[in-house]
Amino acid sequence: MTPAVAKDTMHQNPQPLIPTTTVTVAYAGGDERRGPLTMGQANMIRCILRDDPTHINIHDVWPVPEGATPAAVTDALRALAVRHEGLRTTFPHPPGSAPVDQVVAAEGTFTVTVLDHTELPADPAEYAESVARAARAGRFALEREFPLRITLLTIAGQPAYVAMAFSHAVADASAMAILREEFAELLAGKELPGLTSLPPVDLAAVEASPAGLRKSEASLRYWERILRTGPQEMFAEPRGRRPGTDEEARQLTLRSRRGGRALAGAARRTGHPEATVLMAAWCALVAHRAGQDSCVTAVPSANRFHARVARSVTTTSQDALLHLDVRVPAFDSLVSRTWGAVLNAYRHSQFDSVRLWEMIDRVTAERGSRFGRDVVFNDVSALPAPLLGTEMQNGGDAEQELTWGPPQALPTRMLAFTYRTTPQLHISLWAAPSVFTPEEAEGFLSGLVLLLEAAAAGDVPMEALTEVTGIRPAERGSDWLRVDGCWVSSDAVRETLGRAVGGLPVHVAEEPGPYGSAADAGEAAGAEPHLTAYIACGSTPLAPEEAHRALTALIPAAGSGVLAPHRYVLVGNPPAEPDRSDAWRRLNTIDEGTGRSRQV
Repeated sequence: MTPAVAKDTMHQNPQPLIPTTTVTVAYAGGDERRGPLTMGQANMIRCILRDDPTHINIHDVWPVPEGATPAAVTDALRALAVRHEGLRTTFPHPPGSAPVDQVVAAEGTFTVTVLDHTELPADPAEYAESVARAARAGRFALEREFPLRITLLTIAGQPAYVAMAFSHAVADASAMAILREEFAELLAGKELPGLTSLPPVDLAAVEASPAGLRKSEASLRYWERILRTGPQEMFAEPRGRRPGTDEEARQLTLRSRRGGRALAGAARRTGHPEATVLMAAWCALVAHRAGQDSCVTAVPSANRFHARVARSVTTTSQDALLHLDVRVPAFDSLVSRTWGAVLNAYRHSQFDSVRLWEMIDRVTAERGSRFGRDVVFNDVSALPAPLLGTEMQNGGDAEQELTWGPPQALPTRMLAFTYRTTPQLHISLWAAPSVFTPEEAEGFLSGLVLLLEAAAAGDVPMEALTEVTGIRPAERGSDWLRVDGCWVSSDAVRETLGRAVGGLPVHVAEEPGPYGSAADAGEAAGAEPHLTAYIACGSTPLAPEEAHRALTALIPAAGSGVLAPHRYVLVGNPPAEPDRSDAWRRLNTIDEGTGRSRQV
């Protein structure tokens, strides 16, 4: 732990005069290695260099069994460092640049900060959690710092908990769970089995192989199809905010034996795995609440389904992007569709993150949009050990309870972690307050249980979701239109485009049929309409492409529901009746065109 982090921890500590010592632990016995970054490491390092450390660093709490000595704890930590190359890895790079290589040390040291208490607070697990969370403050020095900040909480010298923060460059939630499990086995005197998954250096070599590069290219094509055709915001509605606008959201936790029984029953009745049924229910309700025909959700834990990475202590943090069309008559059909869609998303969750973001920037500029990672669903219930003390935090035998926890910055609109599915369904949800009131957030999780109970009893018509769950779709005014697979506010587009072109008069109209490549392809007359923007530029020199670029530059900070028009029509002066679309259509056209890609 760095001195600054230690200071933060002690500041939050309710017992400020706790004796504190620092123990230096030496390790040796591994192999010294060097190689390129894995795709997951490169993805997370990009975030580490950019984001607030409290957002990107991760933490966990490991209970120490009664009777274990401080020496046994440090010996177990030393054994883990020797066993897993990822824990001995640093990322050298010149200042101002991003790492391209990883270096594995054969030997080295790390420190353990020991806080020795006379007694722990009334809620010791929550206290240990607060110490671990505080250690996330401060950016890890990737080129030299041991990637774990370790605090040992003792009572009169007897270890109780290990609270630690991890650099996300070397571990993700799955890796923390693996380490937590192995730590407990070492303290129990068990011999750990041989490693079966690849260490990071070898994983990077597999990714750089011809087969690995083909896999990455296929993933980029898969993502691009979704970005070019899917909804750009799941929660595009009047009270929403633009994707990427951080909010602070409180943690809402559901513990439900009713939910656990219902999920098991629905899985038995449909003949599909519980994870598939739960994903289908989640997507059905997200799309229903958002008023969308499909659900786009990131699934971060999806990329450990292959044996070579299943138990690798590294970060594989790359999203699988699930795009699930929910236009089916009933829930059973959606469950069947979900199975294939999830497998397809999993297969396309390995990619060059730098190229991915270059593609995202290019496609969203061409489409005149701002793709939002609005929804994240992380099912970690199948991991080998409970995460973040959830084992200790489980409620009693209550059939169902909802509890509110602390707030945290939320760079998305809706984030969920599924920790357990049996005997309780245990889910934590963070829902953006701009989109969900506290009552609506509670209603969403309660509605999820109601849907599972109904699905356990029989097939559920999709048109009955409001009746079954009590969850109502978003309300939108008459200016909101379904265009290009997205909910778009014509008023918001008009206002934003007006600002983009320096206050020139603008009118936005919905036009029948497709425009651009779709029209060129001769698609059916009943195809989805498009937006046309009329701009009265007078004597101001302006080209359609310039208007598009100016609008696209404003979209990240604009309100919800802004998507660039498919067509820009430049005229001289506005008509006498500027609110009438037919009046604008009768004007002489100076120029027209689109800044969008013809691929859309």
